[in-house]
Amino acid sequence: MAALSVEISLIAGLGNPGSQYEQTRHNAGFWFVDEIARQYGGQFRVESKFNAEICKLTVEGKTIWLMKPQTFMNRSGQPVRALADFYKIPFDQILIAHDELDLEPGTAKLKTGGGHGGHNGLRDLINQLGNKGFHRLRLGIGHPGHKDQVSDFVLHRPSKDEQIDIERTIDNAIRVLPELMAGEWEKAMHKLHTK
Repeated sequence: MAALSVEISLIAGLGNPGSQYEQTRHNAGFWFVDEIARQYGGQFRVESKFNAEICKLTVEGKTIWLMKPQTFMNRSGQPVRALADFYKIPFDQILIAHDELDLEPGTAKLKTGGGHGGHNGLRDLINQLGNKGFHRLRLGIGHPGHKDQVSDFVLHRPSKDEQIDIERTIDNAIRVLPELMAGEWEKAMHKLHTK
């Protein structure tokens, strides 16, 4: 894979709005951007024209937007598209943080492009952006073992141990933010993927 030369300008965390979903596995993307905002002293605010909560930060001297779409997961693409269009952010400067069934809690992987793998948020993003080439941060939540159990699984809280693993993974992923913002994709991947 060619090294990423563009800098990440927008990180969208995927999740479902509302307090009943706040602690569920499907909201791992929200947890990631919330933690970035906390560590860098940012504050989310509701921006109705994007149907999202957004936060503008300066990291390593560069501006970055964080967002949490306030539509449900299967309609995540429209707010991301609206903000990207408004600020003229090309799809290859977008990083989508989302829960990943195919990775165990405690694991995170960076990826560029690819399909949606059955993830409704990614499916809508691909449709709305008209492109699969955006970057993803896949935050492992584990798999219930059978596809019929997935919907129930993602909409429930992780166990205490799983939560600790996911939080540790989020911290590890935030450590590669300077590399992502500098466009040093290979370096970020090596740092994150190497235990």
